[in-house]
Amino acid sequence: MATTESIQNAYIDFVLTEGEQPKSVYTFAKKNEMPEEEFYRYFGSFDAVEQSIWADLVKKTITEIQSQEIWPQYSARERALSFFYSFFELLKSSRSFAVYSLKKNRGMGTPKVLAQAKDAFEEFAGGILNEGLETKELSDRKFFSKRYKDGLWVQFGFVLNFWVNDDSAGFEKTDEAIEKGVNVTFDLFQRSPIDNLFEYGKFLAKNGGFKEKMGL
Repeated sequence: MATTESIQNAYIDFVLTEGEQPKSVYTFAKKNEMPEEEFYRYFGSFDAVEQSIWADLVKKTITEIQSQEIWPQYSARERALSFFYSFFELLKSSRSFAVYSLKKNRGMGTPKVLAQAKDAFEEFAGGILNEGLETKELSDRKFFSKRYKDGLWVQFGFVLNFWVNDDSAGFEKTDEAIEKGVNVTFDLFQRSPIDNLFEYGKFLAKNGGFKEKMGL
């Protein structure tokens, strides 16, 4: 009897062997000795299979890092770094498929194949960022705070593209890209001199009569 995982594995094996998606669900099902309706019990299309593979990689990473004993002690920045390092470590075992999938789906914006993965990532990112805002680790900026998770997703996309083209031993350059990229992103999320300037501007706006009071 087919399962979600068995269909995913059969699909990966097919596209890596043939270099393209199966011509039809019928031929795919026949090749894997299962009724066609068995496929549709789990997926509506081959694109849906591919999306689920990416989403499951993200979800598996989140489950693994959150089960670590040290997880509760991590700051928001450390949790983000933990996700990135763990995700790309996990992705190494599926590199051939990942490269095939991403190159096939190149284009502007988020590739459709990453749609479900993005949902899972943003739910995770939203959680750690909200905790960071509550603990004052991150600066709560009107309008901008809600877009922090978008900034992390952009960083994820950048590192993913970097990793696809990384030919360094053990993907050491990708690790460096993660460290620098995530840290720069969180530096922007934290309080900075520009926040102090905004606060000063708000103070002056609330105390608009100070020029008259000072005789200026």
